[in-house]
Amino acid sequence: MSDIKQRISCEFFPPKTEAGIAKLLADVTPVLNALGPEFFSVTYGAGGSTRDSTMGVVSAIRDLGIDVAPHLSFGGDDENAVADLLEAYRAKGVKRLVALRGDIPSGTGGKAQSVYANELVAFIRKTTGDHFNIEVAAYPEIHPESKSYDSDIHFLKAKFDAGANSAITQYFYTVEAYFYFLDQCAAAGIDKPIYAGIMPITNFANLKRFSTNCGAEIPRWICQRMDAYGDDQESIGKFGLEVVTQLCQTLLDSGAPGIHFYTMNQVEPTRQLFQHLGLTQSS
Repeated sequence: MSDIKQRISCEFFPPKTEAGIAKLLADVTPVLNALGPEFFSVTYGAGGSTRDSTMGVVSAIRDLGIDVAPHLSFGGDDENAVADLLEAYRAKGVKRLVALRGDIPSGTGGKAQSVYANELVAFIRKTTGDHFNIEVAAYPEIHPESKSYDSDIHFLKAKFDAGANSAITQYFYTVEAYFYFLDQCAAAGIDKPIYAGIMPITNFANLKRFSTNCGAEIPRWICQRMDAYGDDQESIGKFGLEVVTQLCQTLLDSGAPGIHFYTMNQVEPTRQLFQHLGLTQSS
């Protein structure tokens, strides 16, 4: 069992249906909250395409008395719309935000303009002062659109210089990539915490497809082992839990400031990781 003080948090996405939202709020959030994460974050679709449902889920979680951090990007919104959203969150008692550049939604043509996350962070600080604890995104294996390793770190530093408090990484499965990234960030003058983003392994076929698109590398040895299991979902689940538990334990033992679990709105994968790592409040 771990006796750790690192920060543990979890992420949800806003479901597309009323039934999905009801399940998230009634069946998923209370169970995972009982494990004792510091907060939950709620994602924001491309260009703010889930803005209203993100706000609805965030408001409902706050009504449960739980600390929640909505994701936020400019997307197609102007400054007034974002300022209104910030005020609405502040009125709800929200004290954390995850500030992102955000992807431009398909079908907008040239109407939407991508605004870099450091500009959003600066706008939040100008508009709301120090009210919000601002998280930003980091990429240990480098953003797929980045020109170089060093330029990616340069852009991360710009987010911190604009007023971000900490960063959460894209998920990864190579612990060396994360700690090398931390070393390079420190060398560049970044002294704020960079929390490790972790994706439980459940549906491996979907994970491989998603990882190709977002630039997250799955080590060959994991792929080979998964391929050997074929359609044996029980073995895939057990091996995935073993791999991610070992990854998390190494991160915590080696001094990572904490872990942010991408739950995919599922209870069991994240609950099992909490239990195997001794992270539950009762441990």
